[in-house]
Amino acid sequence: MVVNRDLDSRISHARDASGLEMIPEGVARAETVDDVVEVVHLAMSINTNVTPAGSQTSMTGASITDRGILLSLAPMNRVLDVDVSQRLARVEPGVTIGQLNRELAGSNLMFAPDPTSEQDATIGGAIACNASGARSLYYGATRRHVNAVKVVHADGALATYRRSHPEKNTAGFAAAQDPVDWFVGSEGTLGIVAEAELCLVPMPAHIVGLAIPFRDQASALLFVVSARKGEGGRTARCLEFFDETALGIAAKSIGSTWSDAAAMIYLEDDAGEAADLSEVMSAWLATAEQFGALSDDIRIFDGAQALRDARVMRHAVPSTMNERGSAQITNGGRKVSTDWAVPYARLGDALDASKLAIEKYSAPAPVTYGHAGNGHPHQNFIAHNPQELRVINESIEETLRSVIQMGGTVSAEHGLGKLKQAWLSLQLSPRQIAIMRAMKQTLDPTGLFSPGNVL
Repeated sequence: MVVNRDLDSRISHARDASGLEMIPEGVARAETVDDVVEVVHLAMSINTNVTPAGSQTSMTGASITDRGILLSLAPMNRVLDVDVSQRLARVEPGVTIGQLNRELAGSNLMFAPDPTSEQDATIGGAIACNASGARSLYYGATRRHVNAVKVVHADGALATYRRSHPEKNTAGFAAAQDPVDWFVGSEGTLGIVAEAELCLVPMPAHIVGLAIPFRDQASALLFVVSARKGEGGRTARCLEFFDETALGIAAKSIGSTWSDAAAMIYLEDDAGEAADLSEVMSAWLATAEQFGALSDDIRIFDGAQALRDARVMRHAVPSTMNERGSAQITNGGRKVSTDWAVPYARLGDALDASKLAIEKYSAPAPVTYGHAGNGHPHQNFIAHNPQELRVINESIEETLRSVIQMGGTVSAEHGLGKLKQAWLSLQLSPRQIAIMRAMKQTLDPTGLFSPGNVL
């Protein structure tokens, strides 16, 4: 197995979506499981590290390194088998979510998790950070959709772990009962996932999207709480929030305007084959009007092309913010994206706490958007220089302290990587972190894998 130490090759693998740059000491590209095993043995023999990576869409620096070998799994991009009757797909880690769903379309099945970068995000990366997305409100995050993993361990041994499904189980500690869960969300620190068996779901018969504008943010968030409770008699497949600035970016992307709105909720409803579309619309309209929605400006996205337009609208916000952040890297700045979440009914309180923290540290205002139905917004700050980067992080840390008090988390879908690991101790006790370290010591005693991630 060749490890490329050419500077241009190393630089080409030095960045992910986090805005960090870390140039690896070498780059290897695996095409088979045997290649992965060979790289692990090589790394052990020369006492260096291995950091697995896919298409490097990580928001936390998890897929870059300046220590040892960056192992690209992107060439391992085959869908190996699809069992339609059992709704299972066996895939290599370099398969992207978009690629997998295109191949599944003829079977009327899909892989449910949908991170924003799903056309580029790989299955290996989704497993590594337990990725989620807009549809996770309905389908849950990646973890529940992983049935088995084939893993290369730190000694080069290859093992397959498969979920068992007993209705009852008291055999040992819960943390040890299902080894699949050791690797989902471990960010490449405990082993390298070289193959996965995924659970699939039927494609919905008829999805309808609604963009519902509101005069103020508080009303939009109250609507989300009502929608989550099912008070209008309908269930939303996603509930996405846009603050006023995010709404402006989204509207521009599809040539639309919501001039009187200060916030918007985009939702999707699985209307079903037999559903009367007018009844679906009426139910949501009635609920939205209870919270002062600008009902005359509601936009309906019905049909495949319209739903693609809605995706463009939603994804325009992170795409625009990524561009703005990239433009500041040469000045010592970058985009800073939060990933915290609270119980959904407390989202308004958490955003109020964030506003106070931002004002306290005189940090620049963020653009806020994302998964309100899960109490999980993304706040995108643009730091133009190191000073702004410092005050942004100080304001975020203060916000996170409030988030934890509300029963929330410092990271809901992107993982910790190298950027957010410092905040893990705000959420987990020293005893919990010690248990994580014990797992790392057991599965990777020499610290071979992904140095700097998580711990």
